[in-house]
Amino acid sequence: MIEKTTVATGRLADWLLLSGAVAVGIPAVVLSGIIIFTGGPDLYPWAGSFIFGAGIVGAAFLLAWGAEVAQLDISQALALALVALVAVLPEYAVDGYLAWQAGADPASEYVAYATANMTGGNRLIVGAGWPLVVLLFWFKRREPVALGRDVSTDLVLLVVGALFSLTMVFTGAIALWHAALLFPLFGLYAWVSSRAEQHEPELVGPPAAIAAQGAGKRRLAVALMFLFAVGVILLSTELFAEGLIATGKEFGIDEFMLIQWLAPLASESPEMLVAGYFALRGNPGAALFMLISATVNQWSLLIGSLPIAYSLSYGAPAALPLTRGPAIEFLGYVMHRQEVELLLTMAQTIFAAVLVLRLRVSWREMTVLLVLFVGQLVSSDTAYRFIFALLFLGLASSLLLVDGQRRAGLAGVSTYFWHTMRGGQKPPG
Repeated sequence: MIEKTTVATGRLADWLLLSGAVAVGIPAVVLSGIIIFTGGPDLYPWAGSFIFGAGIVGAAFLLAWGAEVAQLDISQALALALVALVAVLPEYAVDGYLAWQAGADPASEYVAYATANMTGGNRLIVGAGWPLVVLLFWFKRREPVALGRDVSTDLVLLVVGALFSLTMVFTGAIALWHAALLFPLFGLYAWVSSRAEQHEPELVGPPAAIAAQGAGKRRLAVALMFLFAVGVILLSTELFAEGLIATGKEFGIDEFMLIQWLAPLASESPEMLVAGYFALRGNPGAALFMLISATVNQWSLLIGSLPIAYSLSYGAPAALPLTRGPAIEFLGYVMHRQEVELLLTMAQTIFAAVLVLRLRVSWREMTVLLVLFVGQLVSSDTAYRFIFALLFLGLASSLLLVDGQRRAGLAGVSTYFWHTMRGGQKPPG
């Protein structure tokens, strides 16, 4: 009797969560419709940002849950591509809009806003999301998080994508030729991942409740979730982004910083909360794997989409410039704010990847990462951020030099990736 009551309560809670995600999107849909057809109410910028930001958060939850359930009905390779695309869709929408506006007016501040959102989202997942998983599990079990060798593909391509961004820093732009290389990088990631060891998805919460309804009902539910979520995102993105910009101007807050951190909080928080939930349920490896995978997507698909949106709006092939805002000089080389932000994002990613090379991640390592992530937020000064970029790179290099286990881990993940790419035959060990 107790067991049945517990199950029923759990299912009710799952359906309440699902209903809540839908409910927070309804005001955004209704209000955006009123604005489109009548000019709408003249909202305070912060109020509009809150309403449309909440809608994006709810939509992101629906997309994440729907993608989990969809893995039951499609091939593994297609599931990998679908989940990867869905995971960054809200971020795509915000970044794509900002890049589009930048192309329409290359002299505007939107040129800087596009990279602000991208770098903020990436650093938030790595600097806060990865530690969240490890620290929650440590507080629950007092154990480090163990990763399977199948994370090797993600780690190798994560480092490749991050290091590739140096070409953008040194050229001062994100060009179409970058996209031409980054999109195949994601294709390689999806292909190699499909050849690695596959595991049945572990569904918990709302995805488990939907999956239990039978094939027909769950497919219909997933389709409706996707349609509703995409609709909310498309209707909310412009109003959310413009609300943030107007809020910054009204209260004298740096709009670049608002776009860099508040917009990603709306689009990335569902994925981070889901990862935290998995960690508390005793599956931190899968949670950390999911966030590492999301970081790979951001370094490939998301960045690659920016010059495409910019060029389409501009009306001709063009590169999204990174040479706006305050600048510093280092060894005779002038670096602008966007270039430094991209460099810092790359450096933090490299440092985080080095921390997990041993495939056993301790709370101490992630505490250091979290403290450094928070430390960089103390000031938005370009020189201050540049110092943090050098600090991350210096720490990563030092760890590799003094820690033989990390060097062995680097060799191990590289070897595993190479064997998987060649034919799926894994090296021993």
